[in-house]
Amino acid sequence: MTAVRASAFDRRLLAPMVLGSILNPVNSTLIAVALVPIGIAFGAPASQTAWLVSGLYLATAVGQPVTGRLVDLYGPRPLYLVGTALVGLGGLLGLLAADLGVLVAARVVIGLGTCAGYPAAMALVRRESRRTGQDSPETVLTVLSVATQTIAVIGPTLGGLLIGLGGWRTTFAVNLPLAVLALVVGWWRLPRGAGERSAGERVVSLVDPAGIALFTVTLVTLLLVLERPALWPLAIVTAAAAAGLVWWERRAAHPFLDVRVLAGNVPLLLTFLRALLGATVSYAILYGYTQWLEQGRGLSASGAGLALLPIFLGGIGVAALTGRRREIRGKLLVGAAGQIVVAVLLLFLGPTSPIWLIVVVALVAGVPQGLNNLAIQNAVYRQADPERTASSAGLMRTFFYLGAIAAGTTGGFAFADGGATTAGLHVLAVVMLVAAGLFLLVTVVDRSLARLEAPAPGLPSGR
Repeated sequence: MTAVRASAFDRRLLAPMVLGSILNPVNSTLIAVALVPIGIAFGAPASQTAWLVSGLYLATAVGQPVTGRLVDLYGPRPLYLVGTALVGLGGLLGLLAADLGVLVAARVVIGLGTCAGYPAAMALVRRESRRTGQDSPETVLTVLSVATQTIAVIGPTLGGLLIGLGGWRTTFAVNLPLAVLALVVGWWRLPRGAGERSAGERVVSLVDPAGIALFTVTLVTLLLVLERPALWPLAIVTAAAAAGLVWWERRAAHPFLDVRVLAGNVPLLLTFLRALLGATVSYAILYGYTQWLEQGRGLSASGAGLALLPIFLGGIGVAALTGRRREIRGKLLVGAAGQIVVAVLLLFLGPTSPIWLIVVVALVAGVPQGLNNLAIQNAVYRQADPERTASSAGLMRTFFYLGAIAAGTTGGFAFADGGATTAGLHVLAVVMLVAAGLFLLVTVVDRSLARLEAPAPGLPSGR
């Protein structure tokens, strides 16, 4: 291999970082246009196929912070390799699934497998910052953001094309070559022994299994209540587990969630809240708007995917143009305004809306898609405790998935009667408008964002 300059980011790490990071958005978005044909294939209503979305997000919402903590302790390599192997296994299970239950199980396995990619990438960025003595390279963070955004937005288009070529099972089969490629590149390029702890140290004493168990119970029961309001008695379990989590973590020698530090880091908590609100809007477009394009507007799966392509073009263009700029608050303000405009435009759509208006909606949606994800990612990197970069990145993704599940739940209510109708789309648009307004409010009042635009003390700005 070519020697790496001590003052330069090791660009050989980019390939495994990008491959690991895109596995989750690949599987989050390909399924968007597959829900309808899967429902037809198994004779399942939308309320049942929704578990294909929820199952993956339940697994990843719980698994990302846990995996992130393990990455912080033991380095990215072992978690990355195990995770990508699970993605391949889940893809094979989905390809061979004979009923909807097995298909949901396959999505859970895939979700768990994708948990390591993004925290590992953020940990590697932090590691390179320490090795080179430079502040985080904006170009590298932009590459990560652009890669995940690219997949997140072209996923429906790619999914539509795959379904047109080989049916909905191709959206699971695509995981097999991706997992093999990620395994090979990860084995070849990822550094060994990059964690803070040696493999010989006892995992139980460092990982805090009790804290992880309480966190899992809290999150799973909360998500079940959000998904199925009829299960509201579980909210009592949620509250009890959450109280127990806080009590235990304040006393644990090696807490999974350092609640004392987290409670004192209000800027990071506000960033987590923005991740939740932003994801609610973006996933309402991805899942709810996509279903309306197929059922309410009458487009085919491939046509709906192509109709969303301008989001990809706009999001990538905006991220590429603004990625090297350190400014975070300005990006978030413009992104919030873009979300508000998109929600208003959806209120004017109907069964006979012209294609040009659908294209305009997609183009406008590309602006917050490009700005918000990039700004939130950079904010987490700069606001998090350096010793918990990966777990903070994983926790940010948990809030992101909470927003995605909130969007899915809202879509389920909006489309409960008669499928993805125009009336249901307008209900979804009102919810999006509320979430986007809160996103704007939280950003306007958060003055700490301005401090993130200066290089870290003692470190020169790197690119």
